[in-house]
Amino acid sequence: MAKEIATYVKLQVKGGQANPAPPIGPALGSKGVNIMEFCKQFNARTQDKMGKVLPVTLTVYTDKSFDFVIKTPPAPVQLLEAAKIQGGSKEPNRNKVGKVTWAQVEAIAQDKMADLNCFKLDSAMKMVAGTARSMGITVEGKAPWEN
Repeated sequence: MAKEIATYVKLQVKGGQANPAPPIGPALGSKGVNIMEFCKQFNARTQDKMGKVLPVTLTVYTDKSFDFVIKTPPAPVQLLEAAKIQGGSKEPNRNKVGKVTWAQVEAIAQDKMADLNCFKLDSAMKMVAGTARSMGITVEGKAPWEN
């Protein structure tokens, strides 16, 4: 018989660096989850992605056991890495802070494809390009679908 789901918890944790300190401890402790067990499992599964911000969806069951799914890093984090900048623009419509190419946008879109709600690579690229635009990052070159 399947376990009954009590709740879901969504967190963003740096890969390989989960610890019981806030925000993880209070978020999981209030649900009755064994915090150290989550930290050990998460750190073991994310050793190869050390330091990258990773969204986690934790499913907590009524018997206080849990499962979790690790997703790909958020598109803004990947765009900041690709543009080699620290943060986005305070006024993205006026001040541009960085540049990325369509090849970099395509690589990010392929990486994020499983977590996005689209079926075609072009649609995923448009979503990532829109995120870049809202951060004040310019996408250089001509879009592949405009050729």
